[in-house]
Amino acid sequence: MNLTRRRMLRSMGVALALPRLDIFDPARAASAAQSRRRMVCICTPLGLYPSNFFPEKPGRDYIATPYLELLAEHRHDFTVISGLAHAGMSSGFAHQASASFLTGAPGAGRPGFRNSISLDQFAADHIGGETRFPSLALSAEGAGLSWTRTGALVPAATSPSRVFAKLFLDGKADEVQTQIRRLEDGQSILDDVRSQASALRRDLDRGDRDKLDEYLTSVRELERRLNKDVTWAKTPKPKVDVPPPTDIPNVADLIGRSRLLFDLTHLALQTDSTRLVTIMLAGTTYVPPIPGVSLGHHDLSHHGKDPGKLEQLKIVELETMKTLRDLFGKLKQSHEGSGTLLDHTTVFLGSNLGDGSSHSVKNLPVLIAGGGFRHGQHLAFDENNHPPLCNLFVNMLQRLGIETDTFANSTGTLNGLEMT
Repeated sequence: MNLTRRRMLRSMGVALALPRLDIFDPARAASAAQSRRRMVCICTPLGLYPSNFFPEKPGRDYIATPYLELLAEHRHDFTVISGLAHAGMSSGFAHQASASFLTGAPGAGRPGFRNSISLDQFAADHIGGETRFPSLALSAEGAGLSWTRTGALVPAATSPSRVFAKLFLDGKADEVQTQIRRLEDGQSILDDVRSQASALRRDLDRGDRDKLDEYLTSVRELERRLNKDVTWAKTPKPKVDVPPPTDIPNVADLIGRSRLLFDLTHLALQTDSTRLVTIMLAGTTYVPPIPGVSLGHHDLSHHGKDPGKLEQLKIVELETMKTLRDLFGKLKQSHEGSGTLLDHTTVFLGSNLGDGSSHSVKNLPVLIAGGGFRHGQHLAFDENNHPPLCNLFVNMLQRLGIETDTFANSTGTLNGLEMT
């Protein structure tokens, strides 16, 4: 029997998305729209200057800081949270901790570190099959935030024009047929592997049979995904009344790049092309093209309390917060069912760095908006005796309708964050 490990791994590589079936009854469609829950996770890899972000007073009557003042029109749409951190992180590997931003896996950057599944991919395992794309990983530069169950990095898209084409532009008829044939070829490979593996099973001991059964279960899941993906290949993509974006070649333009990714995120959610998006913002060493800024963003984040650098850092981070404000505005202006897209979308902003200058990994800047939570408050925790950030992730998963009480090193849900 010619059944090789190489052949089986090649077959396992065909992993495609389950689509959401169309609902044609208007009343049912409205009900379905109302029940759709989405999540957007954003990381600013160089942190946010704490004094300009965190309010001094906890509760609902806090005085807004300069960064939160920009979000004043959405004050009751978000909650700012202080004192949270991931366990097992150290200042010596603060930048590398971005790998664990959505996984909570301890020891990022250290020799032998192995990552675990990220929050969005965990959610995609449960609800990703309801849309054309189970999840969307975006990055303004370099690597993204998404990791598979086996700890492999999910490649992040950095070209807005290509993402737009992937989401909204149909290929030519011959290109679509080629894609369908490719998917059907994948099905035939899986059929062949399954039949050969079943024959092999008779000659295995119990331990190997258990391993093979686990493999065959994954093969059956891939077959189901391929069947659904053939359906999506035959289904026209949604049309949007906006021109395709033009990529920004200037890697220093962190604001322009962020804005393009946020605009794409809004369109992807609005068309229900996906319900799970991760976005790694830029942390470039280059000087951003922002009036009043003459130093690189990375240099400014490592300010050493220098007044001149702090002044420029504030300018950069205020511009970043403006892009977030605009994303909130677009989501709130998009109506769905009896609410808005922001009501149905949990937007999570945070960082792997609590303080870029000291490389602190404590007191991470955290803001959560929308999603049907009861907002308008500052939740303050003791940074030296804090609940894990993964507790918040459990809240977010539950809001997506996923029945789970744990994620990574969580100890439960985050107290004080209630649903409406």
